[in-house]
Amino acid sequence: MTSRSGFVTFVGRPNVGKSTLTNALVGEKVAITSDKPQTTRKAIRGILNRPTGQLVIVDTPGIHKPRTLLGQRLNDLVEQVLGDVDAIGFLVPATEKVGPGDRRIAASLDGYGRAKKVAIVTKVDIASREEITERLMEVDSLREDWDAVIPLSAVTDEQLDVLADELLKLMPEGPALYPEGVVTDESLEDRIAEIIREAALDGVRDELPHSIAVTVEDVSPREDSDLTDVYANIVVERDSQKAIIIGRKGSRLADVGARSRAGIEPLVGGRVYLSLHVRVAKEWQRDPKQLGRLGF
Repeated sequence: MTSRSGFVTFVGRPNVGKSTLTNALVGEKVAITSDKPQTTRKAIRGILNRPTGQLVIVDTPGIHKPRTLLGQRLNDLVEQVLGDVDAIGFLVPATEKVGPGDRRIAASLDGYGRAKKVAIVTKVDIASREEITERLMEVDSLREDWDAVIPLSAVTDEQLDVLADELLKLMPEGPALYPEGVVTDESLEDRIAEIIREAALDGVRDELPHSIAVTVEDVSPREDSDLTDVYANIVVERDSQKAIIIGRKGSRLADVGARSRAGIEPLVGGRVYLSLHVRVAKEWQRDPKQLGRLGF
């Protein structure tokens, strides 16, 4: 049997479920999810192995109108990824009518001639049959060169296998790009930082979600103990934001710590001592030096 392997990425408006779909296909959480726009801030690779080959799914930030230097860099990252992948999946939720933003993104795919294009209607588990039919017709009419149009649910796994099979058929022939058993090329520190950021994003609003970054200073197993020590910083842009993250008498930070530990412990395979500090880096989203220090 011929083996195929290659890269695929998903595009769509913010919050259409790109990271949720990536995690569902990989079968493990490799990308954090949140209802906040621009939750994803870098290209995270999730790896799906099938008998017929290997898909490397590159989860990227949503395409948006940038308001800061960080926003511009995220858009540049998406452009770069789109130029390199073998296939692009365009996501539209079954529960929402196709709008100007969807049309703009679908039209922009003209700029990536080498990539195969697949339209994906998501969230069919919470949509009516009429909505799904309407959405499939709307999406189908956006372009004439779709290689497939697939309705699915990343939450209930409905049609996930169909999508994986279709995408693999579109990949070039070749050996696996990663060893079997590898689900992501993210470092342990990066995965821990993202778990902490996901916990910190929960329940915050207005501009604060965009202002949160996380750095991991150290991850080290304790000698003569099953504990792993993790030292990390939650970075915000203003003192008022620091107060929100810490909460009354430290209650919110304690909650972020507890939820972060629950996500980190399965990764390190044991109990975790997590030391979290909140620090202020003024207007870091607009400062090239600060962005560089934070890895953007």
